[in-house]
Amino acid sequence: MTTPRTRLAVLGSPIAHSLSPVLHRAAYDALGLPYEYDRVEVASGALGGFVASLDRSWRGLSLTMPLKREVLPLLDTVSPLARRLGVANTVVLDADGRRHGHNTDVDGIVRSVALRHDARPTSAVVLGGGATAASALSAAWRLGVRSVAVLVRDPRRAGELAPLASDLGVDLEIHPLTALAGLGPLDFVISTLPGGAADDLPLAPVDGASLLFDVAYEPWPTRASSRWSDAGGLVLNGLDMLVEQAISQVALFADGGEGEARAGHDGGGATTAVDEPREAARVREAMRRAVGSLSGSTRASSASSESVPTSDDGRR
Repeated sequence: MTTPRTRLAVLGSPIAHSLSPVLHRAAYDALGLPYEYDRVEVASGALGGFVASLDRSWRGLSLTMPLKREVLPLLDTVSPLARRLGVANTVVLDADGRRHGHNTDVDGIVRSVALRHDARPTSAVVLGGGATAASALSAAWRLGVRSVAVLVRDPRRAGELAPLASDLGVDLEIHPLTALAGLGPLDFVISTLPGGAADDLPLAPVDGASLLFDVAYEPWPTRASSRWSDAGGLVLNGLDMLVEQAISQVALFADGGEGEARAGHDGGGATTAVDEPREAARVREAMRRAVGSLSGSTRASSASSESVPTSDDGRR
């Protein structure tokens, strides 16, 4: 008798604060899918043992920091995007137990911006140099950016971004955070720093079309986002990204690895009902409604009006 593959979870450390279970459970309820989605504390170095312990009841995993790079050697296939970035935040387990790695963070950033912002700047500033910064760089490229300045506390930490930028054809400059003041008002900023870490940085928009995308959402609003908004700029935060990347994860989990099988295990990805615009909109609405029902938070100074409770990953 075939074991139903219904188990899913988000892994990371710390993970108790993660909103992913709230979002995913709302999505599966809306779609009528009998999946269980939990959170599991898995520290750096422990992922291999955890993955090896999974039985055939497991369907997939969402990964947050510090596991997005550690997972790569454990995968049977890696999607072209995840391979290019060296970062996977999603593992789909197929019926044979094979592990397929994907990156949905790029989708999360791109769709968040495309749904709420018409301007398409050709240059951007990325704050931070970790795994999420790689996704931010790729997302900026997909949005039309061809010149990126990455600012980090220690420029040596951003070394892995240089080959990626070269591969994408993006002009990349890497500076210490102290150089930010010399850049003046900015059109497009993606901050991958922990919540509140950008509060003392001199961030200012050029005009009302200038966008600050802060991938954190705990605490919210931050002083940096409030100053940006008060100066007339637009603000998106990590909940926007979390919802949009989760929609892509839901599609992959619903597919259950069948997309990889049809594509010859080359990481071709899923094609499911969730990819249909109406279904994606229904999932998005269910997720937003679930998060909006949580108490104790408000969302101020954003281009989107939903309430924002917490954060998930090293930022999220």
